[in-house]
Amino acid sequence: MSEGVERNTRAIEGTVVTDFADRMSYGGYLDLGTLLAAQRPLSDPEHHDELLFIIQHQTTELWLKLVLHELGAACRLLRDDQLAPALKCIARVKHIQKTLTEQWSVLATLTPAEYAQFRGVLGNASGFQSAQYRAVEFTLGNKNAAMLRVFGAEPAAHELVRAALEAPSLYDEFLGMLARSGYPIPAEILERDVTKAWTFTPELVPLFADIYADPQAHWAAYETCEELVDLEDNFQLWRFRHLKTVERIIGFKTGTGGSSGVPFLQRALQLTFFPELFAVRTEIGR
Repeated sequence: MSEGVERNTRAIEGTVVTDFADRMSYGGYLDLGTLLAAQRPLSDPEHHDELLFIIQHQTTELWLKLVLHELGAACRLLRDDQLAPALKCIARVKHIQKTLTEQWSVLATLTPAEYAQFRGVLGNASGFQSAQYRAVEFTLGNKNAAMLRVFGAEPAAHELVRAALEAPSLYDEFLGMLARSGYPIPAEILERDVTKAWTFTPELVPLFADIYADPQAHWAAYETCEELVDLEDNFQLWRFRHLKTVERIIGFKTGTGGSSGVPFLQRALQLTFFPELFAVRTEIGR
């Protein structure tokens, strides 16, 4: 019989390992000593809410690292025509996106008065300078070579963003897979300069209209289209939540990195990843 609970105390089972003098521990495996020492508030005296601000952004960067890991795998799998495992990677990214969007509600507990007391220690630090965020955008097709200038002083960050700029996007890999599967993807699309931002290509809309007209006959392509729509939907929700959180905390002040702040974030909502997959919805049922 298992050991129970007495006086609101659960007994430690005899088989539970408690001596880690020469064993791998939870903290050792996760390198928690390094991770939990990475929050170093700069305000003096230290402001209570600066820790929230730091952890919010550090956890975002950890999730972005996993998003890049999964999107990179999805791209490679699509290139090898392994659609099912690629969709598994995309499904995981979608769950991460939901977590990232919900996370804004935690930062939104920071009031304008509280943030104002330590905002000055950020200097010109800004989320605009997140190399991983930019690499995610590039991997999804919103490429902009001018962004490389932001990372000129950080070789590793510059390389990460440059590699994402020069690699085919997730959409490029999907269209390549469709072409190899017999779908009529124009050659100029397959041979395009992948360092340029994807722009709306009307020639693709009839192709997607055919796929949506008969989902059963084109199930793999149809399912993937909908997964990509989910990705963009989630990304736009994240962008919008970011905008509203910034507006809530600093109003229409300029950003610490020099941007116009809210107006700059509003323009990001006009960016798109898979425009044909939204345009085709106008054609369905006509």
